[in-house]
Amino acid sequence: MSDASEPSFTFGPDPDLPGWNRWTITDPTRFNSVFGPLSVRLEDRIARVRFSPEHLHSNLRGDVHGGALLGFIDMALFAAGRSFGVITGPASTVDLSTQFVAGAPVAQGPVEAHIELLRETGRLLFMRGLIVQGEVIIVSFAGTIRKSSAK
Repeated sequence: MSDASEPSFTFGPDPDLPGWNRWTITDPTRFNSVFGPLSVRLEDRIARVRFSPEHLHSNLRGDVHGGALLGFIDMALFAAGRSFGVITGPASTVDLSTQFVAGAPVAQGPVEAHIELLRETGRLLFMRGLIVQGEVIIVSFAGTIRKSSAK
């Protein structure tokens, strides 16, 4: 378990993917750790967030389970917000809308969230994106994040 004074995540260069950053939870006993570290890259106002699914993330067909994809999308929104420089402290998901388009076979490797920041207000971030595996669109989504107020 991590100490309350430690940051919840680390964010820095990804040693396995030059040009990418790695977003890693510091407490391996939390749900977020089930995805392992996420790799993040900002390109032309789009945050690319990548994770490599394993058997643990699969459904009975061998595709990434829909619940795992939803969890990944939720985490990817925060990783993207960090990359955009608009999330610097605690925040929470207000809503998440998804449309599943295709399956993502675990054996076919990493999936990526491509996320665009549509608008930032004083407390809210409006984002949308796609989950892709290679050239295949897996999920379309939109989410709203609420930044915590200063205490």
